[in-house]
Amino acid sequence: MWSWLNVRIGFFLATRQLRRASLWTTSLIIFVMVLTFLNLVVVSGILVGLMQGAIDAVRTKYTSDVIVSTLDDKRYIENAPSVISLIKTLPEVEALSARYRQGGTLEANYKTRKDSDKPNTAPAVVVGINPEEENSVTGIAGDLIEGEFLAPGDYDKVVLGNYLLTQYFPIETPGFTTLDNVGIGTKIRLSVGDVTREVEVKGIIKSKVDEIAMRAFMVDSQMRSLIGRTDGNVAEIAVHVTPGTDPAVVRDAILLRGVGQYAKVQTFEDAQPKFLRDIINMFNMLGAGFSSIGLVVASITIFIVIFINAITRRKYIGILKGIGIHGRAIEYSYAFQSIFYAVIGSGIGLALVYGALVPLFLAHPINFPFSDGILVAPLGQTMFRVALLIVSTVIAGYIPAWMIIRKNTLDSILGR
Repeated sequence: MWSWLNVRIGFFLATRQLRRASLWTTSLIIFVMVLTFLNLVVVSGILVGLMQGAIDAVRTKYTSDVIVSTLDDKRYIENAPSVISLIKTLPEVEALSARYRQGGTLEANYKTRKDSDKPNTAPAVVVGINPEEENSVTGIAGDLIEGEFLAPGDYDKVVLGNYLLTQYFPIETPGFTTLDNVGIGTKIRLSVGDVTREVEVKGIIKSKVDEIAMRAFMVDSQMRSLIGRTDGNVAEIAVHVTPGTDPAVVRDAILLRGVGQYAKVQTFEDAQPKFLRDIINMFNMLGAGFSSIGLVVASITIFIVIFINAITRRKYIGILKGIGIHGRAIEYSYAFQSIFYAVIGSGIGLALVYGALVPLFLAHPINFPFSDGILVAPLGQTMFRVALLIVSTVIAGYIPAWMIIRKNTLDSILGR
């Protein structure tokens, strides 16, 4: 029978026993709780962070907060100059970058190639940009590993993504080719449609975002002359919103002004492929499965500790019952001990995760081949795991106490 008096007595007995407990035993149990908490949070956090790092990179380096792109049946955004002017009038927009885009082919070593040799070519997406606007939105110049980024007055110069060059992407796959022996200052042929032009490699960008790594960048004014377009109709507009602004608000504002009839308007989340969200959900499930093993181990550990503790204190428990302490109060005392272990362990774990691990992974992400992995630990999910750990620990601590206390009082006192 539950009573407030039993709870108070149970709490008193728990604190008294904890004060008299071995420091090493208490520390070891708390250490197990900390490891269990980290297993619950960090395993799934790293798995999800693997994909979240890729998503963050796409947002930062390619789509920005809102991306305006061509309709599925169009090659460019119609009436693009008016669309750009309209977007610039929105107070929530901090910067934007308009891009021309068209498929092309790059060719190297054409001056020394014999007629019998296979051409050294690579397919590429050729993108015309305003260097200053693009850098203000995506900070792409910071990804240079060789050479220099484009300047507004550059003529016949390109910056290449690393997936276009053999030295940075040594892959041998039928149907996919990269350029050999190309570096800063190398002359290459750039073909877009029926137009071919000799250009010089000014810089090389290394990125784990495919849309960047597979591109050849040039100044927009030259791109317009290359594709013969003088109407200013671009293929992409990346929009960076002011800090604290919900990208969906800007997206809806743009659509409300009728831009949807000329282009697709998406937030960075809308532009994510569905398979990425599916992978994140799958990794969450895998992390939960792996973490549950640690939760079971911690529960068994608490069960064994409390069970041994109660067995060795059977005589003491019998005496308590003999002098009138209700058995439920003694059970509560062991439950309070379990709560103490779980709460202290979770508290230390929370401090480690948010005070050390999350900032550490942000500053030094895991270098996966296709993303910079971070640790994802949403506070809501983390607190749910804290509650799960506490509940499972209390159950694991209460059961052995209940098993011992239900024994006959006289048998417990006499050790029978």
